[in-house]
Amino acid sequence: MILFVFEGENREPELFATIQKMFFPRDNERITYSFGNNIYELYNELSKLDDAGDLVSLLQERCSGQADNPFEGLNSSDFSEIYLFFDYDFQNKNLELAEINRQLKEMLSKFNDETEYGKLYINYPMIESIRYTKELPDANYYEYVISRADCSSFKKLAADFSAYSSLDFILIDSRKDVSELSEKKLKSLRDNWEHLKKQNVNKANYICHGKNEAPNKKEEVSQEQIFESQLQKHVNKEQSEVAILNAFPLFLYEYFK
Repeated sequence: MILFVFEGENREPELFATIQKMFFPRDNERITYSFGNNIYELYNELSKLDDAGDLVSLLQERCSGQADNPFEGLNSSDFSEIYLFFDYDFQNKNLELAEINRQLKEMLSKFNDETEYGKLYINYPMIESIRYTKELPDANYYEYVISRADCSSFKKLAADFSAYSSLDFILIDSRKDVSELSEKKLKSLRDNWEHLKKQNVNKANYICHGKNEAPNKKEEVSQEQIFESQLQKHVNKEQSEVAILNAFPLFLYEYFK
């Protein structure tokens, strides 16, 4: 059984529903859960557990008493893999930037293996980065950055910047299955996801190693390496910024061997 934990309740599950339909075999049992808050709140809740529990026990406690509790009767050992998807959100006004980075570094260090505590993927600066592209393939994607000051309006900036008026270019209607799509629509979706995967993987390599091309090894663009390189090259500059990057294409790149 595989567990997917998302920050948001709408956009991430919507995107993942399409990913499931297009890329995952039907015989794999998966549970999805929306945390409904940011990575720093998750850090805070986990810190209160000390060594008395793990992510699954925390989520079990959060869902206790709910009629639709997805963790009813399950234990941590029931999950062979755990994946988490959260936003960097370094414009968060409740924490100093140094504290934001300290907490995220600690989380990435702990959640670095899907078969143990779980594997954490980070969107920079947030999930809407999936849309921050000109018509695919976008040869200039590796150059795009956003200042910390502008991140508070990133959703609008992404919508205005995008070549696409909605996410239909990568989404399957929730009421439809892959088998109901025309060959033309299915090919367009697959091509667009492939372009997004290539753009984000190449950009991750550019962030980490200065090369806008596929890395030689997947380990060269690990989530920890991306974060450290973001700090060094973008975040800790006098005019703090972050290189725009989305987690879902990187997850697809790493997941399928």
